[in-house]
This record gives sequence, C-alpha cells and structure tokens, in this order.
Amino acid sequence: MYFVSSAFLLGSFALQSVLGRPAFDERSLVQERQSSVDSFIKSESSIAIEQLLCNIGSDGCNSKNVATGIVIASPDTQDPDYFYTWTRDAALVFKYVVDRFINQYDAGLQRKIQEYIASQAKLQGVSNPSGSLSDGSGLGEAKFNVDMSAFTGGWGRPQRDGPALRATAMITYANWLIANGYTSTANDIVWPVVRNDLNYVAQYWNQTGFDLWEEVKGSSFFTTGSQYRALIEGAALAKKLGKSGDNYSNIAPQALCFLQTYWISSGKYVDSNINVNDGRTGKDANSILSSIHNFDPALNCDPATFQPCSDKALANHKAVTDSFRSWNINKGISQGSAVAVGRYVEDVYYNGNPWYLATLAAAEQLYDAIYVWKQQGSITVSDVSLSFFKDLVSSVSTGTYASDSATFKTITDAVSKYADGYVAIVAKYVGTDGHLAEQFDKNDGHPLSATDLTWSYAAFLSAADRRAGVIPPSWAGSVAAVPNQCGTNTVAGSYSSATATSFPASQTPKGGVPTPTGTQTSTSTSTSSSSTGTSCPTATSVAVTFQEVVTTNFGDTIKIVGNIAALGNWDTSKAVALSASDYTASNPVWKATISLTAGQSIQYKYINVKKDGALTWEKDPNRTYTVPKTCATTATQSDKWQS
Repeated sequence: MYFVSSAFLLGSFALQSVLGRPAFDERSLVQERQSSVDSFIKSESSIAIEQLLCNIGSDGCNSKNVATGIVIASPDTQDPDYFYTWTRDAALVFKYVVDRFINQYDAGLQRKIQEYIASQAKLQGVSNPSGSLSDGSGLGEAKFNVDMSAFTGGWGRPQRDGPALRATAMITYANWLIANGYTSTANDIVWPVVRNDLNYVAQYWNQTGFDLWEEVKGSSFFTTGSQYRALIEGAALAKKLGKSGDNYSNIAPQALCFLQTYWISSGKYVDSNINVNDGRTGKDANSILSSIHNFDPALNCDPATFQPCSDKALANHKAVTDSFRSWNINKGISQGSAVAVGRYVEDVYYNGNPWYLATLAAAEQLYDAIYVWKQQGSITVSDVSLSFFKDLVSSVSTGTYASDSATFKTITDAVSKYADGYVAIVAKYVGTDGHLAEQFDKNDGHPLSATDLTWSYAAFLSAADRRAGVIPPSWAGSVAAVPNQCGTNTVAGSYSSATATSFPASQTPKGGVPTPTGTQTSTSTSTSSSSTGTSCPTATSVAVTFQEVVTTNFGDTIKIVGNIAALGNWDTSKAVALSASDYTASNPVWKATISLTAGQSIQYKYINVKKDGALTWEKDPNRTYTVPKTCATTATQSDKWQS
C-alpha cells in the first residue's frame, strides 16, 4: 500500500518543549505536559477505537461492500487507493484487538475476532499471483480485494511477514480459548488456519521477499523478527494441543541467529534491510516496530530478540529517530527531545514524511522499556546504550542502577518525559476531529496520504495501553540462546483448507464475565474490577438500525447525517444512504444499520436527496440518541420524518 489544524492542541508549553528545552521550572513543564498528554489520550481513545472498528467489514461505518471480518487499510479509493485488505495490516490490527479483548472480555470484540479468523481461513485458499495454497506460496500474497478475491495487479510480492503476524494474532486468541476451557475450539477452528501460516514460515523463512513498506526485495529485520516469534509461539501452541511442533522449534533458533546479522556494531543500529543494495543507511522504523511487536516482559532486556529496553534496541532508537532531525518539522529540537518520525530518511513516497504509526512506535518502545525496568528493579547502561541515555541524563555513566537509587528515578522520569514527547507530537498534528491519516507533512505537519489509516489507530491505542501499564501476554516465556553458527534449514509444509469456521456460542471467561465497574482506563482496556459474576459482557460496538418512516417519490433517497464520523460530521456529501428494500405503500420505511460505539451520544437528522441532487432537510430540532451500553450488540431506533 505504500509502494506505488488539529482538534486538540497541547498549548504553548508543548510548542516550547518541541522547539527546545525552556529555561523555567522543568518540573512544572513536565507535569503540564503529562496532564495534557493524559487529556489527549482520553479524548483520542474513543475516536481511535471507533474508527478502527469502522474499517472492519461488514458492518463498519467505512466498510460498505467489505466482506465480513475483512480489515480495510483505509476508506480511500483514490490518491491513494487503500481500499484493499493487507494480510500484514489486518494481522497487526487484530493483534491489538485480541490483546484488548484478553485484557477485558468484550462480546463485541470476540465476535470481530471470530469473524476475522473465519475470513482468513477462506482467504488462505484464494489463488493469487504469488501462488496457491497447495504449496503454501499463495500465503505470501500481500493484499486482496475487499470481497476476498485476488488482487492481480502489479505489486511487490511476495511479502513474508503476513503469515507470521497472522499466526501470532490467532495464537494469542487460541491461548485464551485453552486457558478458559475451550481447547476443542482452538484445536478444531483456530489451529487449522494457524498451521498453514506456521508451515509457510517454516518453509519460506530463509527466502527473500518484499519488506513491510513493499519497496525493497531482500531480507527484512521486521519479517525475520515476526517469523521467529511465530515459530516459538506456534511450537508452544502445538504442544498444548497435543501436536508436534518440532518443525517450528527446530527452525526458530536459526531465525534468531539470522536476526543478529542485521546489527551494525560499528554504527550501533539495525540495518533493517539486508541482502539487497538499496542505497540506504538501513536506519528505518521497521526496526522499532519489530521491537515493540516482539515485546515480552518475561525476556527483560534481552538483546538477542531486541527487546525494547535492551542496549541494542535503545541505541537503535536513537539512531533511527536522530536520522529525522534534519526535517523542517524537527528543526531546532534538541537532543533528548522527541521528533516526528518517518519510515526512513531517504523515503520519497509523498516526498517522504513523518508517519503517525512510526512516531507512536517510538513512544511505545520507551513505555515498554520503563515497564520492564520497574519490573526487574534496575537499569543497566552499557557502552552500546550510553549515548541514548546521555541525551536524556547528561551525567549518567555505564553501570547498573537499582530501583531505590536516585539515578534510577532520574532516568525513568527522563525517559517517560521523552516518550510523552512523541505522543505530544501526534497530538499537535492529529487531523480534524482526531482522525489519523497515514502521514503528516514534514514541513507544516498537515495530514497526508491515506485518511483514517487503520494501522494508525491500532498504533495509537497500543501506545496508550503501554503508557498505562497494560501489557500483552507473554509469548516467549524465557530467554533463548543464540546458536554459535547460523543454519539455513527449511521444512516443506503440507497445506489444507480450514473448513470449520463456525464458532460455538457463549464462550465466555472461565469463572464468569467480569462485571463492568466504570473504572476503565482512558484506553478502555484496563479495569479495576475485583469481582466476577454472571452478568452479560458489555459490548464495545453496537450495530444500530435506524428506521425512518417517510413517504417518498421514485428517484428519492433518504440519508442520515450527524455530528460523528460514522454519520458524516454534518457533511451531506458523506451522509449515509438508507435502503428502501422494505418500503411499501402502507409502511414507507427506509433503514440503515451503522456500527456505533456503545455509550456514545450523537445528534443527527434525515435528508431527502432528489434524483437531480437537490436535497431537503427534515425540520428542526436535531435528533439525539445515546447508543445502549449493555450486552446487546444490536439496537433499533425508529423515527418519523419531522415536517
């Protein structure tokens, strides 16, 4: 997809902190920034989850004619056309959705997860220009049409990260099923889909392919890291299900060994693309994304897996983010202060700009690091990571600092402030009404490229969770030794269509569904509930059917428009058309079903659009409606034309 005035301002203090460190009371500034980042996260979180769900078929507000369970990259159909589903993007989005679901049970999200798994079972069997399922080659196809048919145009293919990432998202849900007593569902429905993807990884991991930006054909750090994680998780899941995972566990150490070859010790950074002559330095957000998506607090600061707090990952963070300091948007920002982050500095796509998801990834890595430092009770500064720490605390030297030391607190406070700076940049350049595009201009910061990028919303929500201390389940369990010599073995896999895709009803958490307490964090992923009960789970999104009774003439179209994105933000050109499929002379009803956030209060009105484009508004006042916040995932609102 990458190949071919903000709604929330942080105020004058944010401008000062972005342009340079002020000479006045630093503690006051930090507290003010923290408070305003808190406010931004609170306001943006509801927008982000709403827009993310809008981009999932078939009932998402931006997903008309999109197959059920399919994630669109963006609603845009031209300049650029992102109205497709990418295996990678969809997997990363659902990786977040599954993590959110596991942190707090939500029947609405569970339905989405099940629909996603069912859609991918079908998608795996679609023959495409990369190949077919018979030898697994077709699993490396990057994108498909939203109706799940093959995209046959020219593209950078194959892309080998997708199957690994998809396996990871589904394995996490399978582990939840097993932990809650639904092993048969994990075995019969989820495993057949996951097995195809794992077999692909085991067979093709050592072959080159296009990177996550779809531009470079070689070996990608992000892809290798994703493959290693999938193999480790896949072997563990196979064991839980009483199956052999030897093919995965035998190859995983080779992938881990290969991962080390991306490290440039002389420059203290990751060369994100190797086995290719691309004319770049290799400093790429690819590597930061790999670090956060392979985050496992159980691994502490393991450098082999480039855990976020490892000396290599921190040195790389500095190298990658520093490479963007020459952009106009970052001019005058001092070392140790956050900058807008792009993919790589040599980027020419849309002339090369910061990406929201890359800037948020830079923040998320730092939040991950803080979590682990506090968990393990110490921070180690090595020769490799010293330059990273010196940007933030100039007096620091190599050594290990215990959590009860003054230096430990100084470092964690400085890193927290630094991480918040990246979120503050996103807050400063967020689009109108909190919408997140793909990019923002490197000169003036206005949003660019695809609008409402699903991955951008997932990136925001994930970073907000880590800042709040909400972490994903462990995937590795313990640190693995890197082999002394790298191998290149592969295993030819067997592949078969996953045909069982109907999930049993009422697969709720063991011990009952936690009773909502109203004390969730701003990201709606953490609760302080200490009790469990048998009450129904509160849905996150509700499919609301609006029924409008009004007599119309041939050629008329009734539409609904309102004050939220799903209803066009009062822009009549973006109003949602109702259907007259049930219209009769005795019951002239128009209807449309729209996915809305539970508990959301909206204002709306109906309009009648004539065949020639002329439109008539119904009379005042604006209608109001509050989406039910119950266990129900559907609702109906019946109206009559106001005349």
